[in-house]
Amino acid sequence: MIFVINPGSTSTKLTVMEKGKLHAAEEIQHAKSEVAQFERVADQFDFRMQAIGAFIEKASIDAGRLTAVAGRGGLLHPLEGGVYEVSDDMIADLQQARYGEHPCNLGAILARKLGLTWNIPAYVVDPAVTDEMMEKARLTGLPEIERRSLFHALNQRGVAHIIADKLDIAYESSNFIVCHLGGGISIGAHRKGRVVDVVNGLDGEGPFTPERSGGLPILSVLNRLARHEGSLDDIREGVLRQGGLFAHMGTNDPRQIVARMEAGDAQARLVFEAMAYNIAKNISALAPALVEEDGLSIDAIILTGGLARSVPLVTAVSHDVAHLGRVEVVPGEVEMASLAAGVERVLSGEASARQYYA
Repeated sequence: MIFVINPGSTSTKLTVMEKGKLHAAEEIQHAKSEVAQFERVADQFDFRMQAIGAFIEKASIDAGRLTAVAGRGGLLHPLEGGVYEVSDDMIADLQQARYGEHPCNLGAILARKLGLTWNIPAYVVDPAVTDEMMEKARLTGLPEIERRSLFHALNQRGVAHIIADKLDIAYESSNFIVCHLGGGISIGAHRKGRVVDVVNGLDGEGPFTPERSGGLPILSVLNRLARHEGSLDDIREGVLRQGGLFAHMGTNDPRQIVARMEAGDAQARLVFEAMAYNIAKNISALAPALVEEDGLSIDAIILTGGLARSVPLVTAVSHDVAHLGRVEVVPGEVEMASLAAGVERVLSGEASARQYYA
């Protein structure tokens, strides 16, 4: 059995799984005020461990039956996807937040502690910094600025495996465009088991989302700064947290937008349709990454994430990308199952664990 840890900003998701079977699970919610008392993410270690200890006791987890611990990967230096054994170098980089502060940094730190306690190995799987981009996808028109690979790697690769199994093809020999739809949106071109290009929403690329602005005309942004219409921090806040649906409609809840559409709100309909159109446009933009010698080769377009539960959004996006191939939908996320499955592939000998060095 594998103990799985996925720390979020105000939650800690925990499961115990074995070959896809769920033995115990809980999503522990943390009050914002509790988390806010810690200056740095790493300072939350004891707080999170107490919550994990309570889960272990309540669920009567038999540590003797556990074979490994899987933690959500944190912000590390760019690396290829796969399963990584938690190392001293990894822990040092995460504790120091060398590549950025994020709650996911706690995944490996907590996993290492439990692994040492139970004398079993600890791993992370497909962290968000997974970088398999082809070199020509990195370049921009300014040599000093390169595009980065940051995306929902764990969930994207997890759902790609699910659809590959459904289609009875190997993920390593298939081509998918996977679109993770959530508060942030990322899109990846999965070519023969590698994610060779991404739409990186965290850097401001791609469609606007419930709360992010998506790609903007750069000169218009520069002109705003030149006219002192907001500081750099103000614009960054709008780009990452107060843009998109929220900026247009005052809410980041697509269900409210749909309700207003159905009530005859023309502006709500326009904004919703614009978001769907921009999502489809950015999915289509990755098609060249999957062109092979005999032409375009796409086994499926996969829509996933929390927003994939929105029937109007999925219907609109599916209609606009149908020319690229079949559309598959995996609503929600499969991160916990993907973490366990990745580690099980290593334990069974199907895959090898990679090593992380600073």
